[in-house]
Order: sequence, then structure tokens, then C-alpha cells
Amino acid sequence: MSMMAAYLRVPTSTPITPQSPTATRTKCRNLKTSCSVNAAKIPMPPLNPKDPFLSKLASIAASSPDTLLNTPKNSDTPPFLDIFDSPKLMATPAQVERSVSYNEHRPRRPPPDLPSLLLHGRIVYIGMPLVPAVTELVVAELMYLQYMDPKEPIFIYINSTGTTRDDGETVGMETEGFAIYDAMMQLKNEIHTVAVGSAIGQACLLLSAGTPGKRFMMPHAKAMIQQPRIPSSGLMPASDVLIRAKEVIINRDNLVKLLAKHTGNSEETVANVMKRPYYMDATRAKEFGVIDRILWRGQEKVMADVASPDDWDKGAGIKIVDGF
Repeated sequence: MSMMAAYLRVPTSTPITPQSPTATRTKCRNLKTSCSVNAAKIPMPPLNPKDPFLSKLASIAASSPDTLLNTPKNSDTPPFLDIFDSPKLMATPAQVERSVSYNEHRPRRPPPDLPSLLLHGRIVYIGMPLVPAVTELVVAELMYLQYMDPKEPIFIYINSTGTTRDDGETVGMETEGFAIYDAMMQLKNEIHTVAVGSAIGQACLLLSAGTPGKRFMMPHAKAMIQQPRIPSSGLMPASDVLIRAKEVIINRDNLVKLLAKHTGNSEETVANVMKRPYYMDATRAKEFGVIDRILWRGQEKVMADVASPDDWDKGAGIKIVDGF
């Protein structure tokens, strides 16, 4: 109570030493007279004018301080809450003024989603098999980035198994990869391709289709080229299965021509390699012409001491077929 009185600047009496009853009554009478005389001179304390609790409390302290000083000691009501006789006042929430630093570092709008954030950095991330939904999004992003700035480079990060899943099951047609490839070839921008995980099948074609000198691969990423596969035929008649098989052969020939064009190898070499799945680590992919650089980042000396894949094969007694 003494702290509240000091905050509200209400005059209080000094501790009273034991005196006679007559002297005590005289001092109390003088205290009440002093409070009544100086009540109108009590200044308003600094407060938020929008806060109903402090406004009401200050007005009562200025008009009749006895109401605050003579509160019952043994009451079930918390201090100063019994002065609110208006339910409407209690229903109004207190409006607390926050400091300027509270909202200083808060974002003015919600943060963007991750694909939008990557797109803002001119990065197109292919992290799923090439199904129609992925193809639609990638082609749209490429067209949008060229529209925004036809001179700035576009970065394509690839971690995809192409038109198949990890277990080899076909999930998309070969035309999905060709659609992205054609969109890349139509762009005026430089296209930097980076393999960050795996680039298999059609995804390996997209990796090699980047601007010459701007095709990269992480040290532990994998690339693999293979022949296109026939989708599940189900209960199709034999004639339809034959038609599909012919279409797959056409797609294989197109894939061989495009890989030969971007890797610098002959079509015969690429066709021989693609007879079976051909896996390439970063070093072998660079030798084959799929990429131009490996993003070692401080591992150049360590990898320089590692034997090449051909040396490993010779040391293990593995016979190299067709020069590979």
C-alpha cells in the first residue's frame, strides 16, 4: 500500500510512536484534514490514456485517495478491483503500448514458400521424377525467368530419376524429358545445370544440355544413362504393344543423338554404353562429357590422390569392354 501511495504521490504519515489516545486522535484528525486540503493538488501519474484500468485508478486517486488508503485488509477481492462498478469497463481489454523494438525485426508479410524463394534466386529445382505435373512447373518457371530477364543466367538443380522410379518402374513418358529439353533449347539465357544427387535417364540428358562450361556436379552425385522402357502394357492387344515398342525405339534413338551431341561422343559409342544401365560418378561423368566441372570445394587435393575409375578396374582385373 505504501508503494502504491508513493506512485500516486498520496501523502502518508510517518510511523507513529506509542502515545496517549488523545494525541493519536488529534494526529489522525490533522491527517484527514491535510488529505482533504491537498487532494485537488495531486497530479496525474504518467500512464497510457487508453488503458481503462490505470485511467480509472488514477482518477479515483486524484479525487478521493481515502478510497485507496482505507481498503479492507481481509477481503476476497484483489486490491483495487472493487472500484470498478461498471461491467462495461471491465469488459474492455487493456491496450498495452509495445516498444518500437517489438516490431522492428518482425516481417511485414508472411515469408514465401521454398519454391518461390528459389525462383526468386533464378533457381529451378527438379527433385522428383519427370511426371506431367513436374514438367508443367519446370517449363513454366523457365519461361517466367526468361520473361523477367533474358540476360541473367538460369540455374537448374537436378536430383531426379528421370521418367522412372528408383526401382525402375516407369512413371512418365519420355516426352516429359524432351519437353523440358526443348524449353531449355529455346531460352536465350545461359543455363547452368548442377547435379546434386542423381541424374538418371532423361535427367542426365537435361544435365548435359546446359550451356557448355556451365555444367556442374557435386562430388558424390551419380549420373546414369539407360534405354527408355516400355510402360506397363496391362491387357493391351499385341498390336498395341508393338506400336508402343516402336515408339520406345524412336525415343531411344533420339536420346542417343542428343547425348552424343552434348557429350561430344559418337552415336555408336553412346548406343553401346546404353545397352545396359551405365552409372557414372562425378569423375567418370566429366570424362564422358556429361559435365564440365566438379564442385569439390576444398577437396581438390584429396581427390587428386584417388585413382581414376579405369585404374581401379585395371587393378581389380576387370576387363574393359568397348573402351569403357
